Amino acid sequence: MWDKRFSDPGYAYGTDPNGFLVSVADRIPRGNVLCLAGGEGRNAVYLAGLGYEVTAVDTSTVGLKKAEALARDRGVAVDAVLADLEDYPIEPGAFQGIVSIFCHLPPVIRAALHERCLRGLAPGGVFILEGFTPRQLELGTGGPKTRELLMELEIIRQELPGLRLEIAREIEREVVEGQYHRGNAAVVQILAVKT
Repeated sequence: MWDKRFSDPGYAYGTDPNGFLVSVADRIPRGNVLCLAGGEGRNAVYLAGLGYEVTAVDTSTVGLKKAEALARDRGVAVDAVLADLEDYPIEPGAFQGIVSIFCHLPPVIRAALHERCLRGLAPGGVFILEGFTPRQLELGTGGPKTRELLMELEIIRQELPGLRLEIAREIEREVVEGQYHRGNAAVVQILAVKT
């Protein structure tokens, strides 16, 4: 499905980074950052432009090729890794930041991934997440069409034990990201620090 979506001309979600990520990126300590579901690279390339060493993981070869092209165009380097997040190994303590922007997975897979993310953060490392909540089904401005793939704040909190949550909220905000995320959206936003 993702190869098909990313095969269309242009960038499905645009080339500008996610707005929430931009608002909190300066909270990530200098070093290595992992972008989950990196897609066509807009967030990874943005972070690389800020001076981070960025690894972008995605299941789409087409998306990752576009990510590499965007990185070249912007004069930065991104390590694009083709992998399934269900079993992608995250090296313990390897990352100062892990970014999950609209990375919607079945709950069991997501919970296991978040557990690996907790181990993958170095002390002081930052976990950043934005995802659609079930209310998004009513708004219809992007995101999964099945409730089980959507995120609720309290469940995400439970999946991140041991992190200090500095931002943890469900809000509605305007999202304008390419042709597939356009309009008022219901999202959960997390910024959490490993102490």
